[in-house]
Amino acid sequence: MKRREFIAALGGAASWSLAARAQQAMPVIGFLGFETPSLFADRVRAFRQGLSEMGYVEGRNVAIAFQWAGGNYDLLPAMADEFVRQRVSVMVAAGSVQTARAAKAATAIIPIVFFTGADPVAAGLVTSLNRPGGNLTGVGSLSAELLPKWLELLHEAVPAATSLAVLFHPGPGNPLASDGAMKDAARRLGLDLHFLSAASERELDEAFLKVLQLRAGGLVIAANPYFTSQGEKLGALSVLHRVPTISVSRDLVAAGGLMSYGSSLNDNLRLVGVYTGRVLKGEKPADLPVQQSAKVELFLNLKTAKAFGLTLPLSLLGRADEVIE
Repeated sequence: MKRREFIAALGGAASWSLAARAQQAMPVIGFLGFETPSLFADRVRAFRQGLSEMGYVEGRNVAIAFQWAGGNYDLLPAMADEFVRQRVSVMVAAGSVQTARAAKAATAIIPIVFFTGADPVAAGLVTSLNRPGGNLTGVGSLSAELLPKWLELLHEAVPAATSLAVLFHPGPGNPLASDGAMKDAARRLGLDLHFLSAASERELDEAFLKVLQLRAGGLVIAANPYFTSQGEKLGALSVLHRVPTISVSRDLVAAGGLMSYGSSLNDNLRLVGVYTGRVLKGEKPADLPVQQSAKVELFLNLKTAKAFGLTLPLSLLGRADEVIE
């Protein structure tokens, strides 16, 4: 079965399940995910945990219908429209700013709880963080603000490097609005920066070859849902070409990347679950301020470091939330 047909089948299964569960006279949550069920499994568990903190347990007093875009932005609008046709009680939009935008474009009536790494105000999702207005609220994780910190951490791990490359996605949701701050950080550290873009698997391959040609000492992978969905490939490329990387995703570190630094995705989705429960209890999204996750995690892959001949300083290892060996 082709990928598009498979994802369409997932959507059909979700609709069938949605209709069946709706007959049980319990509220239904339509969960719209940008990525895949396997990649999002831990975060879905965290979402269910947040729901349970508000007294909602799937199958007992709430139903959840899932639709997954598998990293394909083009599928999101039709999936959001399907949830509207099914009249879900709440729509959850998780994984990308495009997911939230698709949900917002589909309905101005059904409450929507989102999670995004983009600035929700700049992305046009809400009018302000404190008073969202409309039918959307959620959790934001401003990954772009971490870009200068990623430079500092990667430089700490690879102190001999005189230049680093930055990989970004050229499409919507590109977080390099703060690249001025990155350049300031690079000047302070005495580093030259090279900006590379990629939006396909072929371009990812080419980007790593370009890093080698530039003789950059490492690669900063800017936060983007597409890169998250390509975590295994990016990790494999890092190992293949012996390129130290830092990103926002622990999944990429587990696949062979050197390190990640960013807000806890599981904690973010737990907060989304809590907000979804509050909406189910009758609170209006317009009155629920957009939350900003305060929990930040550092993951290191010591196996990768040893394979690359890097000795990570104790000061770095001591700050890590998890060291993969």
